[in-house]
Amino acid sequence: MKPRAKHVYPSAGTRLPAPVFFRSSSVPAEAATREHHHAWGELVYSFSGLMEVKLADRHCLAPPRCGIWLPPYTGHQGLNRYETSFCSVYVAQELCARLPAQPCAVTVSPLVRAMLEYLRDHFGAGNHAEEDQRLLGVLVDQLARAESTASYLPGTEDPLLQPVLQTLEANPGDSRSLAELARAANTTERTLMRRFQREFGMPFSEWRQRLRVVKAMPRLDAGDTVEHIALDLGYGSASSFIAMFKRMAGVTPDEFRNGQRAAGSRRRHPES
Repeated sequence: MKPRAKHVYPSAGTRLPAPVFFRSSSVPAEAATREHHHAWGELVYSFSGLMEVKLADRHCLAPPRCGIWLPPYTGHQGLNRYETSFCSVYVAQELCARLPAQPCAVTVSPLVRAMLEYLRDHFGAGNHAEEDQRLLGVLVDQLARAESTASYLPGTEDPLLQPVLQTLEANPGDSRSLAELARAANTTERTLMRRFQREFGMPFSEWRQRLRVVKAMPRLDAGDTVEHIALDLGYGSASSFIAMFKRMAGVTPDEFRNGQRAAGSRRRHPES
């Protein structure tokens, strides 16, 4: 379902007030930006809920464990079907040389998340003091070192991995182990393990969990029960599926469906 442009995110303006600028906001369901681009890079990160960024050729999901990096002049549109608390870190073009040259999903480490939470709670409007810029500079350094993939659920043209991925995408409830999938592909578990890590920067188990989250989302949106989805995705109980979904997406399946914030999250400070 395509979000309606019922609400519009606050504008970042036409120029940055500082070389690195932080902005946070809590937005309601069905918020959207117009398609746009700007002369600076942008990291989009969701503290709660799921952010979606539409690019010219694909959609990128940003659950709370990942951010989306957009290099300068990247055309994009922010979409948000559900209530979320998010932030943007804007980076001047001259500081983007060490950051990815293509749009990508960026792993947000516990350190980076803690820094973003601190900035959200303490970085007031117009607060561009020297100490704030030093902290933001460290944040950019950390982003330059972060692992990145082209997508939250990356694909590959690797001739060994591609058939395995196609099998799982066609049947995400396939619960065969990596060793069993390796035998079916006439290779070894160790070889597949290495290929997954090399191609995606993550273990097979995490890729499969991401696949199941992505497959579950439209079914939750359509009103299917958590129990049915859990069984179809290979889980023996709804509770184990709920735990996986919460760990990967930052919200429970029902919270995702209802557009609520993650249970137990701290009350967000309003913007200054």
